[in-house]
Amino acid sequence: MTYLVEMKGIEKHFPGVHALKSVQFDLMPGEVHALMGENGAGKSTLMKIMSGIYARDGGEMRVDGTTVYLDGPRAAQDLGIGIIHQELSLMNDLTAAQNVLIGREPRLRFGRLDEAELNRQTTEIFDALKLNIDPRASVGSLTIARQQLIEIAKALSYRPRVLIMDEPTAALNDAEIAELFAVIARLRADGVGIVYISHKMDEIKRIADRVTVMRDGAYIDTLDVAETPLSTIITLMVGREVTQSTPEIPDTSQAPVALQVRGLTRGRDVRNVSFALRRGEILGFAGLMGAGRTEVARIIFGADPRDAGEIDVGGAPVDIRTPNDAVRVGIGYLSEDRKHFGLATDMTVRANIAMASLERFTGSTGVLDEAAMKRVAQDHIAQLGIRTPSDMQAVRLLSGGNQQKVVMAKWLLRDCDILIFDEPTRGIDVGAKAEIYRLLQDLAAQGRAIIVISSELPEVMRLSHRIAVMCEGRLTGILPGGPATTQEQIMELATRRDTALAPAGD
Repeated sequence: MTYLVEMKGIEKHFPGVHALKSVQFDLMPGEVHALMGENGAGKSTLMKIMSGIYARDGGEMRVDGTTVYLDGPRAAQDLGIGIIHQELSLMNDLTAAQNVLIGREPRLRFGRLDEAELNRQTTEIFDALKLNIDPRASVGSLTIARQQLIEIAKALSYRPRVLIMDEPTAALNDAEIAELFAVIARLRADGVGIVYISHKMDEIKRIADRVTVMRDGAYIDTLDVAETPLSTIITLMVGREVTQSTPEIPDTSQAPVALQVRGLTRGRDVRNVSFALRRGEILGFAGLMGAGRTEVARIIFGADPRDAGEIDVGGAPVDIRTPNDAVRVGIGYLSEDRKHFGLATDMTVRANIAMASLERFTGSTGVLDEAAMKRVAQDHIAQLGIRTPSDMQAVRLLSGGNQQKVVMAKWLLRDCDILIFDEPTRGIDVGAKAEIYRLLQDLAAQGRAIIVISSELPEVMRLSHRIAVMCEGRLTGILPGGPATTQEQIMELATRRDTALAPAGD
């Protein structure tokens, strides 16, 4: 058989890291081939070599049976290889249409941009994908979920023969995932080969034909998905069995209130939202894209202004206008967009962990105590299992999941009493996800008050003491966490567009 793409003995080195160790991978026409492994296993590195972003240090890559040497992404595109990155590569100051067709914009006489034709062509692409996005909208004004959909549209606009999807559903809700899977079905029917990277086991079972597992930069095995139990795939990924039993959720109904929100309002995004968060509680926030969950978090943290509403911390009113105000009263926020709002990616792991607590490492002279920063950074690297050659590694060289852990370490070092985690396990593998669940539960057991915003209903139900559900900017109900609540009950509230049910306080 002639494969669309065949890779053998692929090697890649970075400073201090042997990222890929004689890895193999192949893809057939009309196949969805899943690529799985823990964060740092080398999945994204291998795909960046396939798509021409990285040059390989050894091994062979063939396309249609012919050995190729890719000198950049354009060479891969010319061979029909497209990639949808886990980390968005859009330009926020440009419109959706300008991002989708960048470098291929229709022109008028004298080279002037034909805006009307640009928007028309992009609208056709969006319509084919059933995306309700204004092509004239500035990308920076859109949510992460909509930006992810634009990234998908951009890749498909090249009409690739090979399409690499790196965590494409990380920011999508169930309806959007269903639409994406319909697109994948059409592509495979046309003979397009798809490499699918995901940590969501249910997705792999739904759409993949084969799965290749990597661990620590090495090839482990390639298996037929239909014939392989998920437990086997997980064990191959992590090198051990991973248990995900649902813990008993303690009763926190009588605990002191750590955070009280009354009548929080900001335009149509957040409308008269009220709730209480108690010490030792994990309060989950569920809802569809655009429900207002992230917007509530950003207002509480002072990242966005509010039109109305009151916030109490520890029973006392506080006036939070900026993130500095929030940090001063003990609130930490892990953003859903770690790349832009959580990290300084060109700085070291050590610097990022210490960033929110620099006053702890400066004496009367104002000089940073690098030795103390090193000790603290290494402690948190060990505690969270951050995979990095050293605390002096640039954060941009870490995998997405390890970057997420660095942001968590930053707020744990700050020792905030109230922690807001927005999509804390997005892009994180099953082993690391179980570790983060345990960490959140340990923090709650220590008396921290925690808000978890997640698009994954099983995650919200597993972690939360209570679940606040939002729809179109309103809080439509608060349900108990754990087995007492079903996904159907959550979705009923997440699609309830009436204004009658908006419980205040508890």
